[in-house]
Amino acid sequence: MKRELKDYGLITLKGIGMGAADVIPGVSGGTIAFITGIYEELLSSIKGLPVALKVLISSKFNIKIFWKELNGNFLVALLLGIATSILSLAKLMTYLLVHYPVPVWSFFFGLILASVWFVLKDIDKWNVPRAVAMVLGIIAGYLITVISPSETTNDLWFIFLSGVIAICAMILPGISGSFILLLMGKYTYILTALTDVNIPVILVFASGAIIGIISFSHFLSWLLKNYNGLTVAFLAGIMFGSLNKIWPWKQTVESTVNAQGETVSLLEKNVLPGTYSELTGQPSLILYAVIMIIVGFSIIFIIDMAAKRLKQIREKQ
Repeated sequence: MKRELKDYGLITLKGIGMGAADVIPGVSGGTIAFITGIYEELLSSIKGLPVALKVLISSKFNIKIFWKELNGNFLVALLLGIATSILSLAKLMTYLLVHYPVPVWSFFFGLILASVWFVLKDIDKWNVPRAVAMVLGIIAGYLITVISPSETTNDLWFIFLSGVIAICAMILPGISGSFILLLMGKYTYILTALTDVNIPVILVFASGAIIGIISFSHFLSWLLKNYNGLTVAFLAGIMFGSLNKIWPWKQTVESTVNAQGETVSLLEKNVLPGTYSELTGQPSLILYAVIMIIVGFSIIFIIDMAAKRLKQIREKQ
């Protein structure tokens, strides 16, 4: 696929969106990749990493051949966006979630709600198996959001396992890798390890993530190639079911104190806007919520229009 500089700039922007989503428990970077049209290419590139390494060795370390086999320009542009987002937007997103939770969650609610619609409209023909797959996806997505976080061991074998499972979740639309870490009781632990530059923990977690993402990308790519309609319907269902986690008005049922001495929610339940005001003493901000839902919804339309426009330009060239 021949790309120009502006195309890679757009990929970097998509990476920024993925990075911003991945640091928030409840929002999936895989969702952003899915709705921005780079999901299958991302899976294919990850899956091709071992092959690219074999090509590098067999070609006597010919970097040009290796880079082409790796789809290096795409991966670098995407990783640049993800890294930029994590380093620059993570603290901002955390601040906004603490001080303006209703508008932020409303924005993501609209974003993912529109995403589900756009994903489903690409399914050319509906039948009973695909409908069942979507229902199962909805159930799975919902159940994942209501599981209570647990206390787990800090042994390195479990850190490795956490890396494997979290990265698999991270590339699944609708399932947040950071939320899975929260469920496994390792979200704060891993963040603290990154902040404190705990090299053994970081290396073990990263090793699990690398093995997990390469293995899981093969499986997902196979599913999308052989059972595209069923897989897309199931993934759309997961995204829809995960909306339970992103409902803007929540009551904290269980909380804990993190390594920085801050009180953070462990378990929440959704409430109506009026109930939210009664329980928290905070305004429900319904007008702001509606505006942010519309903004989130509209962004998906803008992304879709931009993608179609770029496709038309390429076809004319």
